[in-house]
Amino acid sequence: MRSHATLSKLVVGLIGALGIVSIAAAADDAKPEMTGKQIAYDRSLGNCLACHAMPTQTDAISAGTIGPPLIAMAARYPDKAKLRAQIWNAMDANPQTVMPSIGKNKILTEDEINKVTDFIYGL
Repeated sequence: MRSHATLSKLVVGLIGALGIVSIAAAADDAKPEMTGKQIAYDRSLGNCLACHAMPTQTDAISAGTIGPPLIAMAARYPDKAKLRAQIWNAMDANPQTVMPSIGKNKILTEDEINKVTDFIYGL
């Protein structure tokens, strides 16, 4: 049978370990939010540059030519909601599109789609 002192040390050790785990989890939660531009450029997320050129962005390397260039987007989409709908599921407007259904297939979260829409709308 364990003594009270040994049991107390065990409990204190477990509480300490749980505190470290909680601090580590909180640190993971505290990762900086990505911007729409970062999401659009990221090959494992938006990957917009695989198919679209962004002529106004000097750091937009590896611009694709499959989709139309992303320029003057506010003029092309005066209703920002229509641009978001296009990003969410381009097949609604054009069933023959090769653009992946970003929202429908859950490639990006709703928040990420909102950020990408804001970024693209400003091009």
